[in-house]
Amino acid sequence: MLEILRREQYREYEEFVSTHPRGEFMQSSHWQEVKNNWQWEAVVSRNEAGKIVGACGVLIQKMPLFGTTFLYAPRGPVCDMRDKAVLADLKTGVDALAKSCNAHIFKIDPDIAAEDTFFIRLMEDMGFRRFYGPLGFETIQARFNYRLYLRGRGEEELLAGFTQKTRYNIRVAQKRGVEIQVVGPERLDDFMKLYRTTGERDGFSTRPKAYFERMLAALGVHCRLYMGFYQGEPICGAITTNYAGKTCYVYGASDNAHRNVMPNYLMQWEMIRWAVETGCTVYDFQGISGDLENEQGHMYGLYRFKRGFGGQVDELAGEFNYVYKPVVSRMVDLALWGNEKLRALRRRLRQ
Repeated sequence: MLEILRREQYREYEEFVSTHPRGEFMQSSHWQEVKNNWQWEAVVSRNEAGKIVGACGVLIQKMPLFGTTFLYAPRGPVCDMRDKAVLADLKTGVDALAKSCNAHIFKIDPDIAAEDTFFIRLMEDMGFRRFYGPLGFETIQARFNYRLYLRGRGEEELLAGFTQKTRYNIRVAQKRGVEIQVVGPERLDDFMKLYRTTGERDGFSTRPKAYFERMLAALGVHCRLYMGFYQGEPICGAITTNYAGKTCYVYGASDNAHRNVMPNYLMQWEMIRWAVETGCTVYDFQGISGDLENEQGHMYGLYRFKRGFGGQVDELAGEFNYVYKPVVSRMVDLALWGNEKLRALRRRLRQ
């Protein structure tokens, strides 16, 4: 039985998503407070007893130029991904939502392994079209993630699984007096300075301070701002989530100075310790490039850093799109492609 929830029912939705093995922080009912320039709706499927057995938090973006909307369920839905009836129920609910807001497309990108042919075939049978890029950054969420599965291991056992160089660099940071602290939003100005430096160094677009203010406020105890200090000076930082049994390193920042004291290694270790302390099943270092053979690639250094912590590369299936209005969808894709080309040109001209 499907249902589109009212606001007063969001607590029930949150209790389900935050405790489900496939729960994701971007499926939290609080994520709408972070993405405050989108609308948000919660679609659920209930069993005969009225209990929620599937949930899908849907972001809704208006496309004024085309008079339609774009529906997106980041890392959704949350349910048994092999339960055809529940998945069909949730899809029917989204169809009703799409009709009410004149959507041209519905996109999902669940945490599903690329080799899960059962789920991929199920989505195709339901009318979804799969999209994925070869390197993993062509999709909204990274398709290749580096993850450390904790498997109930304690700190000593985890440390033993790190490479010798990573353990050494953690000790270097400790011996040099690097301090890692969990801080409040009053330190966001320090984080933003480092974050912008990182964006300029690594060539990515940065989010505004207000976004992180909303993220920390909305997710509350499920989100932390970590800062690393050396001789009293902030030199690295991270925004990390801890939700539904998963700790995710979402945003990172570091200064160009004092890299020799290895602060990022110690910061990662402290965030892994948070995952262990809270009984998480996995620590997710998040996205890496799928081009793992090219050691000269500009993303390879990030992979090498994460690899030192003894995890594994998870390749995900990618995005699944259900197109309601093919012509409009194609026009929107072309407009977005042209806009991205224009932004890329502007970035090159600024260099």
